[in-house]
This record gives sequence, structure tokens and C-alpha cells, in this order.
Amino acid sequence: MVYRFILVSEEVDDFRRDITIDSDATFFELHEAILDSVGYTKDQITSFFICDDDWSKKEEIILVDMGGNLDDDIYLMEETRLSERLEDEKQKLIYVFDPFMERCFFMELREIIPGQDQAKPQVVKSTGKPPKQISPLPENLDLSAPATIHPGLGLDDDYDEFGEDDEFNLDDYDEEDLSAFSEGNPFDY
Repeated sequence: MVYRFILVSEEVDDFRRDITIDSDATFFELHEAILDSVGYTKDQITSFFICDDDWSKKEEIILVDMGGNLDDDIYLMEETRLSERLEDEKQKLIYVFDPFMERCFFMELREIIPGQDQAKPQVVKSTGKPPKQISPLPENLDLSAPATIHPGLGLDDDYDEFGEDDEFNLDDYDEEDLSAFSEGNPFDY
């Protein structure tokens, strides 16, 4: 099977990438395809989150095991096949590419194409420039004050643009903030 993913960004209105990849590929291969599609360096800690329909994070697939909570299931990108965690079209994911500022791409498994194989991931649609890979620190950030770090994520709620629950909710943003999302589902193009 082949999966077709759509990536969008809340930071850049006209940014979109469509990537096709074999369902037996690993999350690491998808991670590499995303970075290649946007021209980002491969020296940052990143992670995927499998989300429910309301963008609530359910499972994390990490690039590197940082020795977190041993009670939690740990899924490493290099060891986890896409087909092991993703089964349904319209599955939502978040790909965090800047964990300290909690910046990400919103993803959707738009299509599952049965009966096909694909040797390498492919970008089948590319529009808009991606956001910068690393965002400058906020001017009001007090570097002398201790910051709490979410496990595998970033700074505490003072810098969490999605709010206390780390949920993305389109209703929290007006058309000016997210003009690409103003017509409902950001994946309907």
C-alpha cells in the first residue's frame, strides 16, 4: 500500500506538501522525506504525534530515546513502520520540527492506495515556502528564569501557543491568524 500525506503549517498560509510513501516505510523515512521536501537540516530533535480528530496528542513517535518515562510505550522512528500505527484515511498527525518553540506541521493521511508499492518517498505536490526551521527566541523570554520542559516537547505553558492541553483547535484562531484554515478543514484544497 501507498500512503499519501498532506502537510500544512499555521505559520505560512500557502504552504503545502503532499508526500507519498510506502506503508511499510518507517516513520524515520517519512521524517527524512519531510525534511528534504522543506530543505531543513537534519540536526534537530523531532517527533511525530498521532492525534485524534480534535488534534489531541495520543501517541508519540520519537527520533531519539532521551530516557523519558519508562512506564510509557516508546516508539522510535527508525523501528516503527507507518502501517503499525496508521490504518485509516484522515488520520491526523503532528510533526514537531522545532521542539523548543513547539512549532510543527499539521498532517493528515489523506489517501491509502492499495495494491501499489513505492521504493522511495515522493513529493507529489509542493506549494509555498516552508516556515523557517528554527524560530528566534521571543524577545520577552527571560533566560535567567528556570523553564520547565515538557517531556519530548518544549518550554512550559508560557510559551505554548496551543494552550494548556497542547491541542490545536481551529476555533481558537481568527481568519487573520490562519487564513489558509479559514474555510474549515486545512486539508481541503
